[in-house]
Amino acid sequence: MSHKAGFVNIIGNPNVGKSTIMNVLVGENLSIITSKAQTTRHRIMGIVNGKDFQIVYSDTPGIIKPHYKLHESMMKFVNTAIIDADIFLLVVVAGEKKYNSEIIEKINQSQIPVLLLINKIDLSDQQIVEENIDFWSKKISNAKVIPVSALNKFNIEVIFNSIIELLPKGPPYFPKDEITDKSQRFFVSEIIREKIFLYYHKELPYSVEVVVDSFKDKENIIIIVVFIYVTRESQKAIIIGHKGNAIKKAGTEARKDIEKFLDKKVYLELSVKVNKEWRNKILQLKRFGYEY
Repeated sequence: MSHKAGFVNIIGNPNVGKSTIMNVLVGENLSIITSKAQTTRHRIMGIVNGKDFQIVYSDTPGIIKPHYKLHESMMKFVNTAIIDADIFLLVVVAGEKKYNSEIIEKINQSQIPVLLLINKIDLSDQQIVEENIDFWSKKISNAKVIPVSALNKFNIEVIFNSIIELLPKGPPYFPKDEITDKSQRFFVSEIIREKIFLYYHKELPYSVEVVVDSFKDKENIIIIVVFIYVTRESQKAIIIGHKGNAIKKAGTEARKDIEKFLDKKVYLELSVKVNKEWRNKILQLKRFGYEY
């Protein structure tokens, strides 16, 4: 039997469940999952291998109107994913009819196969789902529409089988033992950033960037030093909290998840720094791993 391989790129508005779908399909927690929008900032690849196939999934940032250079970089990840896709997983939520007309036009013009996933059907009713199926079938010319609940893993097998059917023939793009293109440092920073999204309120997490400054893998422990960048002194005080209680709580919970992810004991040191314009400084964004 000939080998199949391809890039399956996940695209959609913020907070539609792209990261949950990615993690369920890959079987690993590679992308941040919270109820807040804009949690995914990078293009994160998850690789699934079989004897005669390789699927390279890409989770991308939610489609937004840029307000900072950071947002422009995030949208570049989306545009790149549109260019190099072999299959699109276009994710919407049940009842959703909002869309970026430019993105939809690019997808239609590409003639690349689309699996239109109507997610979170467990929170909707059958009539709304049926109306959505009709709406999106007309909007995306070459789409197969699949109602799903990523949280309950409903119709995940249908997605997988549809992908296998549509995958082009070709050799694997990555070694068969790899599950992602990202480093351990990257996922450490993502785990910490997830805790900041979970434990701090309002707009603060959107002003935060997490950078692993040092990662020393010793015999019995991994020593990790991390800088948390914020845009104002007042935000630094909030991150640290009264007598350091807030950062201690976030750090403890992050360390537990990092130890689980790395399967090794971890010493985690967190420091907070102020960098007022990091979201608008191209050089700084490049240092943080964003494309520009």
